[in-house]
Amino acid sequence: MDFYGKKNLWKFILFMFAVLIGAATLWYTESFLDELRDQEVIKVKQFGLAMSNIILAENNSNIIFEQEFIQSNNTIPIIIVNEGGGVVMSRNVDLQKSKDPKWLANKMAEMEAEFTPIEIKVSEEITQYLYYQNSILLTKLRYYPFVLLGVISLFIIIAYIAFSNARKSEQNQVWNGLAKETAHQIGTPLSSLMGWMELLRAKETEQVMVEEMEKDINRLNTITDRFSKIGSKPSISNQDIVAITEESVSYLKARSPRKVEVIFNAEEAGTSALSVKLNKPLYEWVIENLVRNAIDALEGAGKIEVRISDMGKRVKIEVEDNGKGIPVNKQKTIFRPGFTTKSRGWGLGLSLAKRIIEEYHGGKIFVAQSDPGRATIFRILLDKET
Repeated sequence: MDFYGKKNLWKFILFMFAVLIGAATLWYTESFLDELRDQEVIKVKQFGLAMSNIILAENNSNIIFEQEFIQSNNTIPIIIVNEGGGVVMSRNVDLQKSKDPKWLANKMAEMEAEFTPIEIKVSEEITQYLYYQNSILLTKLRYYPFVLLGVISLFIIIAYIAFSNARKSEQNQVWNGLAKETAHQIGTPLSSLMGWMELLRAKETEQVMVEEMEKDINRLNTITDRFSKIGSKPSISNQDIVAITEESVSYLKARSPRKVEVIFNAEEAGTSALSVKLNKPLYEWVIENLVRNAIDALEGAGKIEVRISDMGKRVKIEVEDNGKGIPVNKQKTIFRPGFTTKSRGWGLGLSLAKRIIEEYHGGKIFVAQSDPGRATIFRILLDKET
């Protein structure tokens, strides 16, 4: 299963699922609050009726129930005013603030925005008005689902970050162990090959053949050195990036298919040398990965150009080929571990290249341009020596 290829799709599906859960929670809570709100409106109307009964009751009337009902309201804010705006009675509001006419007017306007005031007929000539709003409990319940979803979201984010970091750490340990083991395994036959080289020299074998074999052995030494550096902080020193890049390209050019033209161009650098803080074996590994990928993209015939430009504070290195190109939706995915278009590939080359450039050298590597069937440009940006 192409997990990395479908990673964004799975993220989108999980995000939409979370949105649906959140929407369902809010809908259910809102329905529940609507029922509570309707019950409170009924209760407030009964409160107004009880007040009216108390006011209109005769001296010998039994109004104990009405009085107890009014006293039982400990949550719904209520203000009763006369026709002149004077406060007759209030419940569950700040008594000190209610003495401030400005605060009282704002509070009544706030209540009226929520519910239409209820008229209380004291007599045929006198009418009082009962202002009210959602109870303190109902207000708390309204914000509860948002708080709950916020806490759950925060927990999920923290858990995701923790598990993601743990997974990356585990992956790094696997890659580091694999790299060091590979370096160890290569080292044994390499030592033997170096011994055979000395025998060939002693027998005065054809010099050109010996020199080419020696280049390949040196290349194997470089590869071993590269793998041994994975997982540990490499040493960085000032290096001539033009000379190192040209040397790498020359080696690959001699071992490329005949119909593949490999060109190195440093004219835009404006000088024959540019000093950049580098780890030479690891930087050469990046160039080798990019050029070999370009060779694969050409499928046997085409042109590859490696060029260096002086950007002032930075150096720009580009590897361009006129191969099959990379689809836009794959241009970021290709740097993820495990992504490959080859039947036997492990999908680690570009992932390691990104790590080498961005983590070890503090630079940037990305697909600057890719037109399917025309051209692809990989770009590296590195800070110059300061």
